[in-house]
Amino acid sequence: MLLLGAASVVLLVCVACLLSILQWRNRSGKGKMPEGPAPLPIVGNILQVKPKNLAKTLEKVRTSIEERIQEEAEHLLEEITKTKSMPFDPTFKLSCTFSNVICSIVFGKRYDYKDKKFLSLMNNMNNIFEMMNSRWGQLYQMFSYVLDYLPGPHNNIFKEIDAVKAFVAEEVKLHQASLDPNSPQDFIDCFLSKMLEEKDNPKSHFNMLNLITTTFDLFIAGTETSSTTTRYGLLLLLKYPKIQEKVQEEIDRVVGRSRRPCVADRTKMPYTDAVVHEIQRFITLIPTSVPRAVTKDIRFRDYVIPKGTTIFPLLSTALYDSKEFPNPTEFNPGHFLNENGTFRKSEFFIPFSAGKAQFPPAGALVLQLRLPHMLPDQSCQSFLSAHCPLYNSSLLIPSLAMSHTLVGA
Repeated sequence: MLLLGAASVVLLVCVACLLSILQWRNRSGKGKMPEGPAPLPIVGNILQVKPKNLAKTLEKVRTSIEERIQEEAEHLLEEITKTKSMPFDPTFKLSCTFSNVICSIVFGKRYDYKDKKFLSLMNNMNNIFEMMNSRWGQLYQMFSYVLDYLPGPHNNIFKEIDAVKAFVAEEVKLHQASLDPNSPQDFIDCFLSKMLEEKDNPKSHFNMLNLITTTFDLFIAGTETSSTTTRYGLLLLLKYPKIQEKVQEEIDRVVGRSRRPCVADRTKMPYTDAVVHEIQRFITLIPTSVPRAVTKDIRFRDYVIPKGTTIFPLLSTALYDSKEFPNPTEFNPGHFLNENGTFRKSEFFIPFSAGKAQFPPAGALVLQLRLPHMLPDQSCQSFLSAHCPLYNSSLLIPSLAMSHTLVGA
């Protein structure tokens, strides 16, 4: 009986292998496969992956980025301390902070907040976002195929984009002059090293154009979302002092004030984690996400969406779903907490996009762990109440709803 069962298992495995091989052959004969090592039936490319090296590499990258974020958070704290508890607008300082995190990762260095070269870069990126959020910018996002041939203020954005790319190109030249392929120091070094490895491959994706474009995308996608989310996080903590007190208590208990916060602290701080998630849900930073293109005909309910159709997913319908988040217009960290106080995950939490690559703001948690230590006294709350209309509103929805549409297009 046992032999019969074992024979059945072996037979099933053999049949599965044969079917996989037939499918593999049919697929490989239908057209040209993407570049890269050919996958084997069933096991795919798993034999070509070195799990130990991969795990070590990922851990090294995560640790390196975390350390850079922690370091920049200290510089931000120093800048805020200089205000001596007087009311101030944190917009510029936060933008500098997150831009410097990207600079540290990409260029291997940070800039002083008063550095003229850095300030010029900040000005270019600020102008890009302002233009993207203007009426002309939003019209261009929807009708670029027409406006590409017409004059107008929407064309000014490309001058700003070219300025940022020129900044990146200058840094790339400096890296080329001092490149040591055996000891890359940052993202550009790694990319340049890969370019050297594949210099004889005419179809390689590692080329100068992709390097500059990828670096530009890192700045655009990683700076504004992070700084705006953190800025509104500050505003919400000021508006709800009781929530701020609970966050402060949890931070003091888990992290204390003698060391830097780290990502590893996250699992021990369910309330703070819930607050960070609720901030992102509540502000709905990008309610329509970025445009997507349908890769094949899709049947959705009673409708057919043809292949190639551009769609704008309304993330706000998930983030403000009243069944998943009772009273969604109220700011309540309880939306992400279980009855026993542990953190509650939600499939409806898609602040930037759906799927595995949801792209949360880099380092938002580490920086926001520092926020309660940065918050000014009651005078700042009075200033906000008197001068900031959003502070008194029931819904704090930021203005740059479509800030990343042009970049993602």
